[in-house]
Amino acid sequence: MAERISDAEHAVMEVLWDEAPLDAQSIFDRLASTQSWTLATVKTLLSRLVAKDALATETEGRKFLYRPVIARTDYVSGESRRLVDRLFGGRLSPLVAQFAEAETLSADDIAEIEALLRELKK
Repeated sequence: MAERISDAEHAVMEVLWDEAPLDAQSIFDRLASTQSWTLATVKTLLSRLVAKDALATETEGRKFLYRPVIARTDYVSGESRRLVDRLFGGRLSPLVAQFAEAETLSADDIAEIEALLRELKK
């Protein structure tokens, strides 16, 4: 997938990563509690995601069903890499240092990072 996914499109993708395939009305219903979008807005976002090759469609009667083409893990991996590349020159340690200096790492976060580093050293 070459084109970036907007925040609004990402909300739609989250619904479909959790449950797919779904039609536009079902996606709209699941987003209604967190978004004040109309059904037309959801359909526009779906069309954009299909054009970006992030979603595929299939027909069921008179409805289109949507399903993700890209896995959530692949998307997160790509976005994480872009963030590190763009803000930290491709190096992860300055990102961790930034969080540490801003005192946003909890003791649990630090323990998880330490465990990950131990696992990576094996």
